[in-house]
Amino acid sequence: MGYFKIDGPVSLEGDVEISGAKNASLPVLAASIISDSKVVIKNVPDLLDVRTMIDILRSVGMEVSFNRGTVEISPAASPNTDVPYELVRKMRASFNVLGPLVAKYGTAKVALPGGCSIGVRPVDFHISGLEKMGFEIEIEHGFVIAKKKNVKSARITLPKPSVGATEHLMTTASVLDGIDTVIENAAMEPEIIDLQEFLKELGVEIEGAGTSIIRIKGGVKSKKAQHTIIPDRIEAGTYAIAIAATQGKGRIKNLVPEHLNSLWEFLEEAGVSLKFNENIVEISMDERPSPLNIDVAPYPGFPTDLQPQMMAFLSISRGTSHIRENVFHSRFLHVDELRRMGAKIELSDSVAIIDGVEKLSGAPVNGTDLRATAALVIAAFMAEGSSEIHHVEHIFRGYENIIEKFKNLGGRIEYIEVNEYVD
Repeated sequence: MGYFKIDGPVSLEGDVEISGAKNASLPVLAASIISDSKVVIKNVPDLLDVRTMIDILRSVGMEVSFNRGTVEISPAASPNTDVPYELVRKMRASFNVLGPLVAKYGTAKVALPGGCSIGVRPVDFHISGLEKMGFEIEIEHGFVIAKKKNVKSARITLPKPSVGATEHLMTTASVLDGIDTVIENAAMEPEIIDLQEFLKELGVEIEGAGTSIIRIKGGVKSKKAQHTIIPDRIEAGTYAIAIAATQGKGRIKNLVPEHLNSLWEFLEEAGVSLKFNENIVEISMDERPSPLNIDVAPYPGFPTDLQPQMMAFLSISRGTSHIRENVFHSRFLHVDELRRMGAKIELSDSVAIIDGVEKLSGAPVNGTDLRATAALVIAAFMAEGSSEIHHVEHIFRGYENIIEKFKNLGGRIEYIEVNEYVD
């Protein structure tokens, strides 16, 4: 356990190199279960969530090595399809091993998942989709028990474009030899396209990722596969917002700029100067931002995973901004913490109304989830004085080498370990 000590204000300046995408790595790692041969996955970030998924793969009997961004995975010689609760409870993405396990081995038992506290995130879409494929599902004492019964071709229409459910059903359908599956109202995020590319490398016939309809003809060809994870657009967006929010100047390197088109549009509207050069974005800002009205929406809309960071940025805008959260309606736990730092924010249903102030003030605050903690780090760099951000362990789930990267930008940030003893 520990906390961040950050001294502000500071104008962040310099270059930051973006790591591989957490939200692409996790579904690709889960999908490695379906391969009958060794797979190699490159550009994998060293994060707590990645380490948890690797532990899950090992728990089902797979041989896994992780060294300098490369994960090598060999199939289980003696598979175990009962995934331990203590691993699954740590993050939501762990649930995505259920379908691949039951499709490949006939049965599986996985606990209902845990993760960040950003509101109710049920797995109903996952379960109903698996049932439409012909799997028998039971929920007992917090565990989901699945059996492979009469698998069949299926057309699955998601009630809304869930990223996790789309990825889970894509991977599961890929195992079902000769079975046709269509996923309608699918999520369209870049990470889903990345998963499709990995599945293709395993010999799966799949198309449509990046659109609302994905078609899969099941069947995995046994061959070695090598895949490189795309850059993390949420990490890139976080550093871009941080540089702009501190009225700094810098370059975000090793990203795919078009993955963040909605962010760039809003930053430019706020007064941020942006220059694009292949996989590099140059950012500069020398004044308080203009107010914005943002509707958070599934991709290609403005991402919910950048909403807290953008709220910190807009807390010093020259006017009143509105952010409507349409993905996770209760994702506002960071609001009270930003208020501690002097932000003027009111909530009305799923809308945050942000009256810009001239400056924020350093204060002790608590991180409540991964992206909220990132927002508080940005706010601390913006604020006058010293801030302590407690419960920061969330942030290590999603940002590789975050302390070093911010220090390279001139940020005054330290991680202070706290040893607590109970008599």
